[in-house]
Amino acid sequence: MEQRISLVTLGVRDMETSAGFYEALGWTRVDSPDGVVAFDLLGQTLGLFGLEALADDIGVAVETLGTGGSTLAHNLPDRAAVDAVMTDAQAAGAKILKPAAESFWGGYHGYFSDPDGHIWEIAHNPFSPLGPQGAFRWNGY
Repeated sequence: MEQRISLVTLGVRDMETSAGFYEALGWTRVDSPDGVVAFDLLGQTLGLFGLEALADDIGVAVETLGTGGSTLAHNLPDRAAVDAVMTDAQAAGAKILKPAAESFWGGYHGYFSDPDGHIWEIAHNPFSPLGPQGAFRWNGY
């Protein structure tokens, strides 16, 4: 197995609410089959799939899915960009879990949850500068 992630799928309770949230952040949908909303990212795709349909596809009860203890991170080139995204997310309907602030590791970050409780970290890491198109690598480009 190659060391990469091609697609992150979030199970959501209301497709249009969740899709509208990401569109309010400025993301654009791409063509996808009925029942799936997809947003192409830099080298990956974020997919939204009905929570009940996802549980059925996996073959488990919907209660077993929960949201888990994971976060999705979006890194930015500077602190001002972090503040702007946090503001945009709140305006789009996100619940701010931790306002942007300096971190123990020397960066600047905050957390919000989307309408289904998926947690996003919005961060500036001065030790991992982004590539020319915004791509992230742990130790920078």
